[in-house]
Amino acid sequence: MESFAEYILNENNYFRKIEIAYYLHKKANTFFDKSVICKAELARRFIETMNLDVDENLIVTACLLYASKKTKMTTDLEKVKFYAKDGAEYLSNIGFDERFCRICEGVNRYSGLEPREPESDILELVDNLGTLLLNGEEKISYGMKHAMELLINKNLEGVKNKYINEFKQFIYNEEGVMI
Repeated sequence: MESFAEYILNENNYFRKIEIAYYLHKKANTFFDKSVICKAELARRFIETMNLDVDENLIVTACLLYASKKTKMTTDLEKVKFYAKDGAEYLSNIGFDERFCRICEGVNRYSGLEPREPESDILELVDNLGTLLLNGEEKISYGMKHAMELLINKNLEGVKNKYINEFKQFIYNEEGVMI
């Protein structure tokens, strides 16, 4: 019998893959909202537009699932710090391999996972930018220029991200925002 991990990773239709992640949310009470779709689409467009030599299917699937143990209430800083690690453990339990789980856990740097998977850098970029661009329960969104300034000069300050230059170029190509 095919595991859930094999099922979603073998699905090549982008919209069907989103639907599968949504049904996992309904069945297993995983985190899934508009931000999940926005970040997956941002990652998909970034990879395709910049012709990155990465496994798009793997990264889009990771975007749809890395926040599976995130909570809507962000007042508990410990939960915020470790939702990616908790999510990676959950994903391991439903059949994802160690590398996929490392990619998902690497979306943020709180667990100190080293060495980082290169794909985690893409997740880190789209997670940060998506969070800044979308309205939330406790915050308003930023415009693209301000969001990119915060991403580069605050959120990722002093952080080595393999894809940051390509991401800045992608945002410039798509939005005309130069940072």
